[in-house]
Amino acid sequence: MSITVVPAPAVPPRDASVDHAIQAIVSGASTDATCTTDLAAGPWDFDARPGYGPGSSMGDVIPTGAPRQGELPAAYREAGEDELHERIRAAKDTLGDRVVILGHFYQREEVVQHADYVGDSFQLATAAKGRTEAEAIVFCGVHFMAETADLLSRPDQAVVLPNLAAGCSMADMADIDQVEECWEQLEEIFGDLEALDAEGRVPVIPVTYMNSSAAIKGFVGRRGGIVCTSSNARTVLEWAFERGRRVLFFPDQHLGRNTAKAMGVPLDRMPMWNPRRALGGSSADELRDSRVILWHGFCSVHRRFTVEQIDRARVEHPGVRVIVHPECPMEVVDAADEAGSTEYIRRAIDSATEPTTFAIGTEINLVRRLAAQYPQHEIFCLDPVVCPCSTMYRIHPGYLAWVLEELVAGRTPNRITVSDDVADPARVALERMLAAKPPVSAGAR
Repeated sequence: MSITVVPAPAVPPRDASVDHAIQAIVSGASTDATCTTDLAAGPWDFDARPGYGPGSSMGDVIPTGAPRQGELPAAYREAGEDELHERIRAAKDTLGDRVVILGHFYQREEVVQHADYVGDSFQLATAAKGRTEAEAIVFCGVHFMAETADLLSRPDQAVVLPNLAAGCSMADMADIDQVEECWEQLEEIFGDLEALDAEGRVPVIPVTYMNSSAAIKGFVGRRGGIVCTSSNARTVLEWAFERGRRVLFFPDQHLGRNTAKAMGVPLDRMPMWNPRRALGGSSADELRDSRVILWHGFCSVHRRFTVEQIDRARVEHPGVRVIVHPECPMEVVDAADEAGSTEYIRRAIDSATEPTTFAIGTEINLVRRLAAQYPQHEIFCLDPVVCPCSTMYRIHPGYLAWVLEELVAGRTPNRITVSDDVADPARVALERMLAAKPPVSAGAR
């Protein structure tokens, strides 16, 4: 008797698209939840309104005068997904090596698929510096990243941000006036902040996270400081402690606290600086005793993650491996199995040799992409509510198609430039950062 073997049905590939997930939620085809149904609309619906747009930062207050995007032509607003992809591909083919597209890990899948390089802010800063043959660098990220690319690229290279409204609420939490005022108040306590003590150290070394404006990076460069990313924060703090008695760390309190705590700095020697209060809300004695002065800033994406979410993941998925980003609150980092940068998270999943369940505490676009790329693992976001980064989500394939076709036509829209008086000291701080490369295993808690 012959036996017919029926092959098992093929498992459909996982859809990495956050937009598809949101559209399914809004249409009722999915029972998942989203933080706002406004995410289903095109970003252009919000370009004329003040605010960061729907998503994790929609409750944050945007500064007056923050950049806004002009109206996107109707041809791009009304085009379907397939048409936009074809237009992007055609424009890229026409431009060839004259353009390079950089895509941050947190960008939506429909944009990332067209990027020449995909990475975190540290990797993309390096990539921007290395593509000297390109006439234009299209940065699919947020404003401070495009500024950084302009700082590190050739003067004749144009850096283009597809949507000028793609800012960063964390970066906006430390503006140059506030930081200058903080520095003046610290001078009243410590005296000359450039004076060396008997061990050759200054009273305070400023360290700014990459998520800051070019003006802040310039401030840091002029005052002997350095920039860091989540990939090299520990390496940078070690660099700073060799040169200063204490560090002023901004704008993200959580990355500063988590990194310094892992290095053995006691919590009671990490006072918070609230720019709206005299001496940041601390006493002069507390500041004198400090090792790290933390700015009162945070990432609205990573503030969504909680210890309760980790506890639930461990109950529902015994043996789960929990990895979170160090921008998460300290209690979340402490409760996780590991904490590290976006690249650290990607490498951890890539190097897992056995099928593993991962609960990840970082932006949903990256988590869904990893789940699609590594189907042998079960990978899910700790936050069950679909709530992408508001400003990263402002970059839509419609804007990418528009800027590329403008470049084909010989026009350069949305060019990001940094004035020389800011750029020169900012480059100094960035070059210090690029020289402070972390060890390969950096990022583990």
